[in-house]
Amino acid sequence: MGLVFCWGLFACLVTVVTPSATQCPDKDLSIVGGTYTLTRRFEEDSVLHYQCPAGHYPYPHKKRQCRDGAWDPKPRRRPVQECRVVTCPNPLVLENGNVSPYQPRYYVGNVTEYACHSDYTLRGSSTRRCKENGKWTGVTPICGRDTDHCPDPGIPAGASRTGHIFNIDDKVTYRCDRPLILLGSKQRVCTEGGQWTGKEPECYYDYTYDTPEEVSEAFGNSLGNSLAVSEFEGLNRTQFGRKIQLRKGGNLHIYIALDASDSIDPDDFEQSKRIVKKLIDKISVYEVTPKYEIFVFATDVHEVIDIVDFYNNPDKTLAERLKQLDESQYDDKGDASGTNIAKAFSTIHGKMTFVKQREPEFDDIRHVIIMFTDGVANMGGRPRPKVEQIKELIMKGNPEREEYLDLYVFGVGEDVQQEDVDEYVTKRPKEKHFFILKDLENLEETFDEMIDESSSVDLCGTIWNYDSTNPEEKRIKHPWLAEISVIRSLGQPISNCMGSLVTPRFVLTAAHCFNFLDTPDKIKVIIEDGTSSSKKVKNLILHPKFNINAKKDKGISETYDYDVALLELEKNATISRRIRPLCIPCTEETSRALRLSGDVTCEKHRQVLLNKQLEPAAFMTKDNTDIKKKNVTIKLRDARLACIADAKRVIKGVTDNEIAKITEQFLCSGGTEPKVDDISCKGDSGGAVVMERHSRVIQVGIVSWGVADLCKEKGEKLPQSEEHTRDFHIDLFKVQDFLRKHLGKTDADYTPLNFLS
Repeated sequence: MGLVFCWGLFACLVTVVTPSATQCPDKDLSIVGGTYTLTRRFEEDSVLHYQCPAGHYPYPHKKRQCRDGAWDPKPRRRPVQECRVVTCPNPLVLENGNVSPYQPRYYVGNVTEYACHSDYTLRGSSTRRCKENGKWTGVTPICGRDTDHCPDPGIPAGASRTGHIFNIDDKVTYRCDRPLILLGSKQRVCTEGGQWTGKEPECYYDYTYDTPEEVSEAFGNSLGNSLAVSEFEGLNRTQFGRKIQLRKGGNLHIYIALDASDSIDPDDFEQSKRIVKKLIDKISVYEVTPKYEIFVFATDVHEVIDIVDFYNNPDKTLAERLKQLDESQYDDKGDASGTNIAKAFSTIHGKMTFVKQREPEFDDIRHVIIMFTDGVANMGGRPRPKVEQIKELIMKGNPEREEYLDLYVFGVGEDVQQEDVDEYVTKRPKEKHFFILKDLENLEETFDEMIDESSSVDLCGTIWNYDSTNPEEKRIKHPWLAEISVIRSLGQPISNCMGSLVTPRFVLTAAHCFNFLDTPDKIKVIIEDGTSSSKKVKNLILHPKFNINAKKDKGISETYDYDVALLELEKNATISRRIRPLCIPCTEETSRALRLSGDVTCEKHRQVLLNKQLEPAAFMTKDNTDIKKKNVTIKLRDARLACIADAKRVIKGVTDNEIAKITEQFLCSGGTEPKVDDISCKGDSGGAVVMERHSRVIQVGIVSWGVADLCKEKGEKLPQSEEHTRDFHIDLFKVQDFLRKHLGKTDADYTPLNFLS
């Protein structure tokens, strides 16, 4: 065996090999502007790989193989084998807007700008750059009015769309311009919940690939949400020396399949093994103990780690099992070197069926399938019917069980069958399950950054739903909740407020809960960590622009502009199942919770969280010793006009311009349309106004002030709003500078949050 490395027509480094009886000719193999390598010189089965500089791709062929003394495909003088400059898909598909500059083609480094016609609002990226991998930076620009039930789903670069009405059950259909290939959902449906089914489509050239950074971010976001499950006492396991807990009533099964057929390079197979080990190691920091099934497949399936063995030998450590992966070899497949992907999925289905027979709580298990393959299935039939059997076993025809199954494919090799693979991977909004890799060299390293302990152990906004009659267990549903009291001199009232733990060191609350005489030593913070002791406060930090008397000269007795404060604790709160931080907008931590990837901005968070005229939200109240949730609807855009009018009823004698200034910093809830809201009471001030997305909770506001007190008579039922009763909550998007200054400080002795631009 040997190698020849060439740098042009004549400059080659040749290693000596034993010649075989059949050789391929050495003529017309060069590539203009690039190089090539040979795996076995000119011998039978040797593969010639073409390489081009960054931002270029080989045309018309990526590789050739020596078969029976001839190259396949056969070298020709025309068209010339050359390295061409990468182009990105046509961006001139924007509806209701303009793209500049106009060009017939867009090459690597070209920048485009997007602007909408009047009466249309831009969502997505206003500027994009063509990258070396044939993809545009940022996210798809959309000029929409958002007057329909679902937002305008946009048109990705290189595509066209049929369907321009976006109400419930309306469909949109996509296709990509030739020779682009559509990955994602060809058809999407507007659902009653205001979301589109499936995954936003993308158009790929045959040379388009996903960078390791893109893979690790998108895969980490998606997989991380599957792994963010709660602890449950009594079901502890130890892997790699770390304590892992299972979620109540179920766990996680991960199936990993490695393609070892002849179309896969042996080096790629070994690299895939190392990546799998790295991935398993990173998963082990989560609060789950997965059971694994790992096998190698070609014509047949060679099992490496048996998921059933986790049941039969529960004391065997994962480290011991991974030794079996180390020992697996590319040649274990034997002489049968075809590619039977259908049999790989059939094997997974058989294992799941066996586990279902012996596992009474099978329906509570989440299943993750990860396959490394080029998708070149040359035997066994189409894989999709086998995948449908797996879906039926897990989902049982219930679309709401979709979250219990994730099927990922990492496309390995130079000729990944994109359309074939895209048929059977999971397609879920704002997630990516199919990745096309240029090579595997850097993927192992970037997996180190995909799941780190700082972002996984402290996952913000995690929800638990214990079905418990124990009040202490019920409180764990809101592990970021803080109760704040200020002890003042005799004769002065005690101030009681709510707050939210937004990092292990800081509690976010309202500034009006304190006065200028309050000092940190007078402040008590209770965070339900199972102890009765209060947390000591090191610093009280009020927003510098907060001044309740700022507008008395205009006849306004109290002003709540910039009504926000931070309490810095003397010591970090110990993060556990009882205590977890809440997600706040415009941070990378919240991007992961929202499953956003790419060039995400603060504005993107606002579009995701506060996009419709009516957005469901909630805040917590303490009723005696119980914590209850108050449900509200945030009014935005035209729905907000009624809020301003009701505020003016109370704040009398001010101009329309002044009342607009007073209210622009706030989110508004209350009233009776479209339904009657719960309303805030004394003691709710400073509490977190939150929204739920993807089973994670994000804080968008702070309970601040209201136009009426309807809480004088407390009973079993929570007080509710009347027609003109409104509550106003500090909009966290409006106080980002303050939050960034203190929570994003990189030179402090606490871990900062990572804020977006």
